[in-house]
Amino acid sequence: MSVIVKEKLMESVTGFNEDTVRAASTSKNEPAWMLDLRLRAWRMFEEMEWPKATDESWRRTRLTGFDLENFQPFATPGVENGRAALNDVMTHELDEMESAASIVFQDGGPLYRDASEDLASKGVIFTDLQTAVREHPELVRKHFMTTVVKPESNKFTALHAALWDTGAFIYIPRNVRVELPLQVILNQATAGAGGYHHTLLVAEEGAEVTVVDDLLGGKDGLQSSVVELVVGDNSVVRYMNLQDFDHSTWNFLTGRAAMGRNSDLRWIQVSWGSRLTKAFLDLEMLDEGGHGELLGIYFPTGRQHIDHETLQVHRAPHCFSDLLFNGALKDKAHSVYMGIIQVLPGAQKTDAFQRNGNLILDSGARADSIPGLEIEADDVRCTHAATAAQVEDEYVFYLMARGLTRAQAERMIVQGFFQAVLDRVPVESVVTKLERVIERKIGG
Repeated sequence: MSVIVKEKLMESVTGFNEDTVRAASTSKNEPAWMLDLRLRAWRMFEEMEWPKATDESWRRTRLTGFDLENFQPFATPGVENGRAALNDVMTHELDEMESAASIVFQDGGPLYRDASEDLASKGVIFTDLQTAVREHPELVRKHFMTTVVKPESNKFTALHAALWDTGAFIYIPRNVRVELPLQVILNQATAGAGGYHHTLLVAEEGAEVTVVDDLLGGKDGLQSSVVELVVGDNSVVRYMNLQDFDHSTWNFLTGRAAMGRNSDLRWIQVSWGSRLTKAFLDLEMLDEGGHGELLGIYFPTGRQHIDHETLQVHRAPHCFSDLLFNGALKDKAHSVYMGIIQVLPGAQKTDAFQRNGNLILDSGARADSIPGLEIEADDVRCTHAATAAQVEDEYVFYLMARGLTRAQAERMIVQGFFQAVLDRVPVESVVTKLERVIERKIGG
């Protein structure tokens, strides 16, 4: 199907309905099994209720002002040069991040690919998900929204499964190590449109990889994304999701990691942008010896609303999980953190931690923190903590007495607050970028 025919087909679609789902699949020349999956997900979406204020997950996050019909169902993929599109967003992006390979997406399609390593010779697959559906159907069909994140997980995962557009498929074979990071950039450029980005990472036994997802754009738009991490036995995965959408974007994320025996995962979740973010993030320890870290940074300003809900599920004994989410808030921003450590019967010798810290920079800002434990085993060590505090005047005075201005003093305190997470980010160029955004958010 030619680009012109695809554009005409996509532009002829209006509203969220079954015809839109069929058009999304037809425009991508998808096989029948993917269309069937989309249609089943759409029917689930129609049957599921919208979140209500009485739902525990949504009690502190209201969808006031959100109406699906305010958005185009999806944007038409652009055809301009991918490197030029990448240059347009470099003010937000990484400074020539050294990577094994990169993919840039814009408005529903891949724009640009680059590789500094011969990944194919190692059996590594790093491609856009649409290509993977055609060229690696057995792998995609096995893992895509089947066991890790399912369409019925919530209203927005059902919508995502029906309309997904951009996405990265990463497959690392057994005992293969990719030393440099793999980079994925999504620029949601068309205003007022829906986007549905998917990350599917499969690391086989003994594999090792680092993946960076960078998401931005989305003016007056909608993003409903899904992250699925399949972390095989004895594998090592470092995954970073860096969200810096326009402050008018409605952002919904469901991410889950399924971890095998003696696997090692470090997941860094960064929430800078969006008008409203609701993120469900789960670690699931399926076999003995798993080591999982879930680290988060958020910094809402203005009237931004950022909500993270996490779940650390221990199904097997002798596993370790550690969660640390730190957030600073300015102006009239609101953050919500709700997390549960769940230890199921038989998961003895579990070692699990959960901490949420909030730094309130203005009296109009508000942070709600609800950590929790559900323990069904009797030989475990599980702790949780939550704090919310303002910048102490004596700290500011101490720094100002040594020659700093008030703005410089406050910036140093906030950066120090985030340092506990930044020290655990494994890619130096990502740390540099995060430090720049923190300075921007502080106002200096």
